[in-house]
Amino acid sequence: MRVQLGVFILPILSFVFGAQAMANTDDPFLWLEEVEGEKALGYVEGLNAASRPHLEGVSGFEESRAEILKQLNAPDRLAYGTFRGDYVYNFWQDEANVRGLIRRSPKAAYIAGTPAWESVLDIDALAKAEDKNWVYKGLTCLGPDERLCMISLSPGGTDAVELREFNLIEKAFVEGGFEVPLAKTWFDWVDEDHLLIGTDYGEGSLTESGYPRSQRLWKRATALMDAPEVFSLETDKMGLSAVSKHKTGKSRTYLQSILTFWTSGIAVFDTSGQVTPLPISENANIVHYGVDRLLALMRKVWSVGDKTFPAGSLIAFDVNHAANGGNGAPELIFTPTASQAIETVTATDAAVYISLLDDINGQLLRLEQTPDGQWSTATVPLPKAGSLSIIDTNEGEDQLFVTFESFTQPETLYLIDAGVVAKVDAMPARFDASDIVTEQRFATSADGTKVPYYLVRSSERERDKPLPTWLVGYGGFEIAYKPFYLSPHYQLWLKAGGAFALGNIRGGGEYGPAWHQAALLKNRHKACAELAAILDDLDSSGVSDPARIGVMGGSNGGLLTGVMLTRYPDKHNAAIIGVPLLDMLRYDKLLAGASWVGEYGDPDDPDMVDYIRSYSPYQNVSADTLYPEAFIFTSTKDDRVHPGHARKFAAKLSEAGQPFLYYENTEGGHAGASNRIQAAYRAALELAYMRRRLMP
Repeated sequence: MRVQLGVFILPILSFVFGAQAMANTDDPFLWLEEVEGEKALGYVEGLNAASRPHLEGVSGFEESRAEILKQLNAPDRLAYGTFRGDYVYNFWQDEANVRGLIRRSPKAAYIAGTPAWESVLDIDALAKAEDKNWVYKGLTCLGPDERLCMISLSPGGTDAVELREFNLIEKAFVEGGFEVPLAKTWFDWVDEDHLLIGTDYGEGSLTESGYPRSQRLWKRATALMDAPEVFSLETDKMGLSAVSKHKTGKSRTYLQSILTFWTSGIAVFDTSGQVTPLPISENANIVHYGVDRLLALMRKVWSVGDKTFPAGSLIAFDVNHAANGGNGAPELIFTPTASQAIETVTATDAAVYISLLDDINGQLLRLEQTPDGQWSTATVPLPKAGSLSIIDTNEGEDQLFVTFESFTQPETLYLIDAGVVAKVDAMPARFDASDIVTEQRFATSADGTKVPYYLVRSSERERDKPLPTWLVGYGGFEIAYKPFYLSPHYQLWLKAGGAFALGNIRGGGEYGPAWHQAALLKNRHKACAELAAILDDLDSSGVSDPARIGVMGGSNGGLLTGVMLTRYPDKHNAAIIGVPLLDMLRYDKLLAGASWVGEYGDPDDPDMVDYIRSYSPYQNVSADTLYPEAFIFTSTKDDRVHPGHARKFAAKLSEAGQPFLYYENTEGGHAGASNRIQAAYRAALELAYMRRRLMP
């Protein structure tokens, strides 16, 4: 997947200390938050050593790992392309290129389905030459020619990166060019000789979330620390970023003040040093930056003069009008229906494209503005009953790369050229799906909400026998979980006789902002209720039963499955808890956690602390009820969600006499794996665990 909890009522407890004081005073496992601490790493090593034999010893483990890796490295998988001038660029990993290869093909050859690749930068060779475990994190290039780029390199997969200037045409690092040491840096090009850059300048330069609180204008051939500051935020805000747009003959640079995860402000910056705030709602999520126009999705209703823009709608905002003292003349472009949600928006010089979910099935819309200022809408003819993803946009030539996939149909790559569809390439089928059926089902939550979920299974299974069912959920941050071509370990699960389910619970973005906001803050329990409702529906319909159902989630989904373990142990028999948040009384004190207060609430707020404590998995581990054996995984190099969450939860389970298995990769970042070898191994562990629990 390119990407990739029922109502509970607990006693409200009174404490002498506030949440933070209590956590620091009474938590016996704080030492496990010392990421590279000798004692902590020793504990992790012991957990890994004790757990691995139980999973690697499951019958077929090594064969599964080999098959998963074979598919991940398959030479005939899709090579996703990025338009840059006359070339299409691609980042490729396989058996010979473990860390990866930046390569390019002439655009015409790529579009014809016969790319002629040439190497641009070999990350494996670079890592070997510098004796560093580099993980490639992307290129940020100066338009419109995109000759000069800043390449992001991470040691082991962290969000923190080193930046170096790279010349794409010459395929070489720029001697004496811009270089930035390891940090969580936010930046963009102003022109060939200037960057707007926010990074770790020392004490006081980062927000409480660990992101840049200021932006400086850095001139080529000068010291970064001498660059003058152009704007800054208070430390309790999330961070300050820069975004530039460059077209032939004109450009625009923006400063985005990210106030919380869900609110922001936007201003125009010019090289004279002037910063001009734009009067656009802080609830506007800007999804496309143009030189003259911004496109934004409204998270909440916004009224301007006699105009009202509903939540979930797409608007256009006139930057020139606003910069000259106007209100930006906002105009409505598109409003989704109750069954729809706008997922992705991009724009070319000729049209606006909307990737839309309609009951969680993808559509692509092309919108053109008519001479009288109205917007005409046409549906781009692409397959239905699956997911669409916009891969890249060539603005000047009105071209897009788009993929389609479903649970049983492999990814297919299309070129959309002025609305005309042409197939570029398709990945061959990796498994026999002739007897596989996909159903979209609806469970009913405790408050009466109809909650969709997908069920994928063999049509030939005996229906009078409950199916071992692997259920994945997330339910947070307005992220929609869509159909995707089944990953290798899920294919092997179906082949062994299991069923796969994907939950679309509230908190996600499947039905727009309202679906997400229904599970924010003190409504977090609604996401929990809905996963429990899906479990009940699988049981009551006879598809499965609690002894044969396993739940899985990562990150916010790890919080979800952590709550399922501690609150609903009788509804399932397995829980994979990946790179998770689990100590919700301290999440905002760890790494990027402070940036998520808008999602979960502030545990230092007296109005929130008891509610958060009531569901926080770490605080609710009990020895009184036996839990299903859980599988917890994390990464030492995860600098987004602190590995201390997983470590401390394991320690608390151990203290309570609860069974669990644990795996901590020493690298990999928040993805949990820094290369395909590691990804295949962890997927094989997940498969082995589910077989161990649900197919004994």
